[in-house]
Amino acid sequence: MTKIPFNEKELTVVGEKPSFFGPPTPLYDFPVTFKEAWFSMLRGEPVWMPMGLETAYFSTDLIGDNIARGAVSGKRLKPEEIGGKDMFGIEWVYIPTVGGSIVKPGEPTLKDANDWKEVIQFPDVDSWDWEGSAERMKPFFEANKDVYVQMMLFNGFFERLISFMDFEGAAMAMIDEEQQDALKELLDNIADLYIKIIDKHIQYYPIDGVNMHDDWGAQRAPFFSLDTVREMLVPPMKKVVDFCHSKGMYVDFHSCGMIEMLVPAMIEIGFNTWGGQPMNDYGKLYELYGDKIAFGVIPELHENATDEEAAKAAKEFVEKYTKPGTTCFISMSGRVAMGNPVFRKEVYRLSRIKYSE
Repeated sequence: MTKIPFNEKELTVVGEKPSFFGPPTPLYDFPVTFKEAWFSMLRGEPVWMPMGLETAYFSTDLIGDNIARGAVSGKRLKPEEIGGKDMFGIEWVYIPTVGGSIVKPGEPTLKDANDWKEVIQFPDVDSWDWEGSAERMKPFFEANKDVYVQMMLFNGFFERLISFMDFEGAAMAMIDEEQQDALKELLDNIADLYIKIIDKHIQYYPIDGVNMHDDWGAQRAPFFSLDTVREMLVPPMKKVVDFCHSKGMYVDFHSCGMIEMLVPAMIEIGFNTWGGQPMNDYGKLYELYGDKIAFGVIPELHENATDEEAAKAAKEFVEKYTKPGTTCFISMSGRVAMGNPVFRKEVYRLSRIKYSE
């Protein structure tokens, strides 16, 4: 891509976009569309430092998981509409106090991975009304034609296993030698299912990429070791990501927890981006792996920062995270900093200047 020289006139505010968190975000006179900006970052040729503003997430109402988790594009579900059965027939319950859903606890569908063929019923993806959904979702894609749209794939691999076995059973199965062979076979079949679902999305919706959910850790540490991830999760996940890449799709990894020590596995899988939580040391990760995966970095700025402090923080942030041969973006978790108009403006201006050199 030919570098686009920066012009101060770009900073003219031409509109605003509602923000998922906080006040609306000002829209400048951008030189390219949000979609083009995000693709440029993914290709390693960023135009400016991207943030969640340039993306949208797509969740079809065909997949029970999306309704169970309360995420259906183009429709705001009422609390009483969230929950129910996922694509495998597992019952989910919405918990209003936490604003999320969990599998009904204490009644695991699968108690031993060796029994999965007799217990787990895989969905018939071909029987779903893809054409009808594509028609219903046309307004969503029209409204988001200029942004990078990612298909959301809830309940990745470990999360899917938790839905089958509850957390304790899933964690044990990952390291139990008597279950591991059967578990690998189950996860490989799940990979084939996800490939089929992604392929249907590519066929029926104008998506640009895939966002895969699979939480790997808690506040202080991962749920499992890097060796365990490499043995149990890397093969099936890489199978899915390789398929996406073969179709021209980029893949974002959504995984919560203090899991910075598992980044090598993310790279081996082939994830293009990862936006995690703030307990991870993104400065260190960027230095170590910024040339191999794009991190969703969280800027540090307190809510009551003065304009001078915000401008200084923006300058330091851009200087730190725009090194040649690397790419990154600003995580949605960085909403305090990006909600600051001075910080937002300066990050855009300084990153545009840097990337146009």
